[in-house]
Amino acid sequence: MASFIERHEHQLEIVPPYSIIQCRRADIIEKNGVEVGKTYHRHTRAPGEDVSDYCEELQAVAAALWTPEVIAAYEASKVASTT
Repeated sequence: MASFIERHEHQLEIVPPYSIIQCRRADIIEKNGVEVGKTYHRHTRAPGEDVSDYCEELQAVAAALWTPEVIAAYEASKVASTT
């Protein structure tokens, strides 16, 4: 009997100057240990956003990079771009 397994791989990229995190997730389907399908999903997270529902790697990177100063600078840049 064939068994299917789904696994995820993540690739993180940091975009300066505000340390925006881009995440590419690969959803990989394996049948009896052989990859039979793969799809990709991308999303970005900006300083101060809730990342509690994302992979541990993304959470750790956000915690390390998103200092209160970085979050404040990012928020100030959003205000400046709308005026």
